[in-house]
Amino acid sequence: MMGQVLVTGAGGYIGTVLVPVLLEEGHRVRAVDRFFFGRHLLGEHDRLEVVVTDTRRLQADDFEGIDAVIDLAAISNDPSGELFQEATWAINERARVRAAQLAKHAGVSRYILPSSCSVYGFQDADTVSDERSPTNPLTTYAKANLGAEEGILELADDDFTAVVIRQATVYGLSPRMRFDLAINGMTYGAWKSGRLPLMRDGSQWRPMVHVRDTSSALAFLLTADPTLITGQVFNVGSEENVYQIGPLGELVAETVPGEVEIEWYGDPDHRSYRVSFDRIEGIGWKAQLKAEDGVAEIVEALERGETDRTIDTITLDWYTSLARYKSILDDVTIEGALFDLPETS
Repeated sequence: MMGQVLVTGAGGYIGTVLVPVLLEEGHRVRAVDRFFFGRHLLGEHDRLEVVVTDTRRLQADDFEGIDAVIDLAAISNDPSGELFQEATWAINERARVRAAQLAKHAGVSRYILPSSCSVYGFQDADTVSDERSPTNPLTTYAKANLGAEEGILELADDDFTAVVIRQATVYGLSPRMRFDLAINGMTYGAWKSGRLPLMRDGSQWRPMVHVRDTSSALAFLLTADPTLITGQVFNVGSEENVYQIGPLGELVAETVPGEVEIEWYGDPDHRSYRVSFDRIEGIGWKAQLKAEDGVAEIVEALERGETDRTIDTITLDWYTSLARYKSILDDVTIEGALFDLPETS
């Protein structure tokens, strides 16, 4: 019998792909999220329980009956992390460490933290970073992820399997679509305008992973032998998905229908890093998809009108819009209402 999995950030870019995967594999899922992007993205299922809350408000009873936790909830990407620095530290680091502590105290047997390859910072172009390589986080987002990793891995013991994955840059189609991710943004620009801007000189390396592949890795780690994974960090991606930006841009241009012109801009970008994925492949998981698969499915969805680049597909734009709307509503509401005020005698 499959267990019950608590997934935080279940309404996000990865969460809305991961939750259906877990349900299809037979798990019961307790989906926790603020649902900034809409509750409708998850749909309904008889083995799906939805809890609308902030991970900073989780309590011990939220973990009752839970067998495993996948703690996705985070302020996502570097620009958002810099604009909302305190929230990023509170959510991405402190709330996750606290959730792991609550889970362990409640008798949860497994906790998985999705972190990011950004914790390696930028390395020499000839360096291939593995899980033993020095970390060098350069942004608030990366630093908070590393802090969460350290606080959570120290909880691992014989009864509590704690494991971290460091995801490459994610791409591909999701119900909570994001066009502020490299391949997704390239695809939209090429499809919409026939122009694909790339920063010079195109030789810089970036590791990528499809959103369905990282969801597959998380599902795999739910049932992996705990003696192989507890207290461990795993890079998630594949050698086939480590691209130089120039050839990646050409691949996108070739996959998108019609004429696409690559437009070079800016000074040469010397930021470049490569990552090894041997450790997770060594325990039996391997990525199945490549960039052209993600590009093709996004183009098909755009052509069918099933997705588009709207304000809520650019994470920073949506967060700042919500903050602005909240300020406006605070100014015009009375007793928590806009129009339906209680009658006065």
